[in-house]
Amino acid sequence: MLQSGDTAFVLISAALVLFMIPGLALFYGGMVRKKNVLGTILQSFILISLVTFEWIYLGYSMSFGPDVGGVIGSLAWAGLGGIGAAPSPDYAPTVPHLAFAMYQCMFAAITPALITGAVAERMRFGPFLVFSLAWTVLVYNPVCHWVWGNGGWLKEMGVLDFAGGIVVHLTCGAAALAAVILTGPRKDHGKHQIVPHNLPMTLLGTGMLWFGWFGFNAGSALAADGVAAGAFAATHIGGMAGMAMWCAIEWYHRGKPTTLGAASGAVAGLATITPGAGFVSPGAAVAFGLLAGGVCYGAVLLKARLRFDDSLDVVGIHGVGGVLGSLLVGVFASKLVNPAGADGLLAGNAGQLGVQLLAIAVVGVFAFVASWVILAAVKAAMGLRLTPQAETIGLDLAEHTEAAYGE
Repeated sequence: MLQSGDTAFVLISAALVLFMIPGLALFYGGMVRKKNVLGTILQSFILISLVTFEWIYLGYSMSFGPDVGGVIGSLAWAGLGGIGAAPSPDYAPTVPHLAFAMYQCMFAAITPALITGAVAERMRFGPFLVFSLAWTVLVYNPVCHWVWGNGGWLKEMGVLDFAGGIVVHLTCGAAALAAVILTGPRKDHGKHQIVPHNLPMTLLGTGMLWFGWFGFNAGSALAADGVAAGAFAATHIGGMAGMAMWCAIEWYHRGKPTTLGAASGAVAGLATITPGAGFVSPGAAVAFGLLAGGVCYGAVLLKARLRFDDSLDVVGIHGVGGVLGSLLVGVFASKLVNPAGADGLLAGNAGQLGVQLLAIAVVGVFAFVASWVILAAVKAAMGLRLTPQAETIGLDLAEHTEAAYGE
């Protein structure tokens, strides 16, 4: 039965998730050099259009359509056929089916946008579009069905992923790893320090992401209820704790805390709490955030030592955060918080941790291998990188004939 309060909540949450995409664009845009800021921002913005078309005509049906063997949804709902004002008993029985479909559209759009930070400042726009479209069809849609789709095999096994630790953050982190390896480092990486051109822009983007994340996580309750309130609280607490821990470690390790560290820690905490937001207590959310700040800081530090050019730390923050959070759900989840979930290790159910481990391993390997194959095919057909001359000029002029700042 439709409920107007739940419907309003899901529609507002969908708008908040959409708002995260320009937030991500500014977050990434501030961290690149000024010659690449517009090209970096456009890579996020354009996916709103590209992925929405894919979602309408193919993606929603593949992800949430009638199950085919636990692996993929059929194309019965392609073009949003039959999706309208009536509720969906399988997914959101108190809101219009169309509202649920569009809410999930925003998740599909932001996930490939997250990958762009790994290869910032060096991937050409045309190959980026081809890869993003193919990746959404061949990686995001199947994994979404496995974990969230009615009949999906991982969902049937009982995996817990409240708002996308596996579906969003692990898949984009695995793809980012493949992209960094296949694309190679920026031509001046390691030769001199590459610094963000506009940290206030990055901080503004962080604030927009944090604000939108309440729709991302609390909205995943799909009802204006106690589970949504718990997810809202856990989201804020996880981000707060992640920022605090990152700054504390950075202060001890480097001698001074930084604004970039505060932003990175907040996003790490938010990404890590995402899979558990609706399944864990506020006290557990503190643990999620503190561990995120420490573990993700270490992952980024390791990247620097390995001279691994993940430009904007997608692997170290989103990939590692998604894995960490998905594991911690298996430890801290409690039916006292959400009866529709499951108990974790601390509540006497060690099996849940095993299910989480299996899902992380399978999805991580699948997303990495499939992303590698897609990238290799695009590289063979079109090439991936800017020429050295174009990289010197920058994305903005070389790919889009415009400049963010006047001389």
